[in-house]
Amino acid sequence: MIGKLNHVAIVVPDLTTAATLYSDILGGSVSVPTPLPEHGVTTIFIELPNTKIELLEPLGDTSPIAKFLDNNPSGGMHHLCYEVEDILAARDKLIASGSRVLGDGNPKNGAHGKPVLFLHPKDFCGTLIELEQI
Repeated sequence: MIGKLNHVAIVVPDLTTAATLYSDILGGSVSVPTPLPEHGVTTIFIELPNTKIELLEPLGDTSPIAKFLDNNPSGGMHHLCYEVEDILAARDKLIASGSRVLGDGNPKNGAHGKPVLFLHPKDFCGTLIELEQI
């Protein structure tokens, strides 16, 4: 069902500082910041030869990742994103297997403008999983 790893997401307390670290120190190609109000984050992507790193900063005090930063003030790994060919078929198969889809179960457009869903970390070895339709 899952395809290749699309990205690894890291929550950061300061997007500008993190972008500088990834561009100036690690030599990565860093995108411009993109606010995603529907998800409550601002995001930057670092392109790698085999995948991407997504840096996430809370967009406002009610951001769903604000609590993550409260618990992890310096930031940390937040989720893994895997590609799927048909997000609705993947969702239905996961629900039938007993996996929990977060939110109302309907895909939202993610940072790449494609439908995404998140899966409960307790169902996947403690890791929050994002599925993105290719």
